[in-house]
Amino acid sequence: MIGRGQSKASLLAASVLYLGLCIGTIAHPAAAWAATEKAAKAAATAISHVVTFTSNGTTTQHITTAKTVSDFLKERGLVVTQADYVSPSLETELADNTSVTYRTAVPVRIITSRGAQAVTSSALDVGTLLEDENIDIGSHDQVSAPYSDPLIANETIRIVRIAEWTKSSHQSIAPRTITRLDFSLAPGTTHVIARGNRGERETIVTFTQRDGVTEHRVIATRIVRKPHVRIIARGIGEYAAFAQMARFGLQKTSYIAASARSMIATAYTAECGGCSGYTAIGERAGHGIVAVDPRVIPLGTRLFIPGYGLAIAGDTGGAIVGNRIDLGFNSLADAMQFGRREVTVYRLR
Repeated sequence: MIGRGQSKASLLAASVLYLGLCIGTIAHPAAAWAATEKAAKAAATAISHVVTFTSNGTTTQHITTAKTVSDFLKERGLVVTQADYVSPSLETELADNTSVTYRTAVPVRIITSRGAQAVTSSALDVGTLLEDENIDIGSHDQVSAPYSDPLIANETIRIVRIAEWTKSSHQSIAPRTITRLDFSLAPGTTHVIARGNRGERETIVTFTQRDGVTEHRVIATRIVRKPHVRIIARGIGEYAAFAQMARFGLQKTSYIAASARSMIATAYTAECGGCSGYTAIGERAGHGIVAVDPRVIPLGTRLFIPGYGLAIAGDTGGAIVGNRIDLGFNSLADAMQFGRREVTVYRLR
């Protein structure tokens, strides 16, 4: 029924009129509706987002009304420097489930053979640091920390440059020289029996260089070509020449001796009583011709007697029996000086 009660429209109008009177103005209903819509839009722009935040290896989740990554980091109280790592970029607008990663740059010292280098880096680990600084690591180089280790503030990374290589070299081997006494050659003359050939040896060496300091080690050697012995014949037809060999001792002469025999030696000259001056083999008696028992030492055998020298078994004598030998001398004085003594007689090859 009309007049029984106020409608909703009349009540709203009365309320608006009353509000307008209270503030000294009357608000139009359309204006009030526009203000309400503007407030709703403002509220919509302040919608919160859930952000996953990883800071220096620690991951947390945050509800934020920040509009960009930069605003979000400022909310966290972080002052981002140019060397710090931020992903995504600071200008990126946030949305639900956005992941933000932040790493603070730390001072690091890199030492190589060229010197020390101070850098500030936000690299994830040592390997990334070396890549960022364009430092190439060779296959043999040594780094003081594993590539996977995270960077630590004020850490020192030491790099040792190591190079390794192998080299093969060849060396000449001089032939051994053997001197043989030749009784058919004139004293002091020589004759080359075999020229001999130089040999060759291969040596394999490994070289290791550490920061410019090189060390080497021999790992193998082998004979590529064996040397051939050089053989020289030396003439010794007289006692004076052969005496030079005697001074070297028996060790030097024993290699040319087929056998040795201890004998009693006497001395004689070509002018001895009953002597013709020529020996049983037709040679002139004198130094180097000795009388022997042919049953013990055959005639023509070449001998060496220390203290006397080279000799040839070229004569015999009635008193020379068994281990007796009579040494020829060129003068009676030499024969008398020698006298009678025990000697070692070397039969030469």
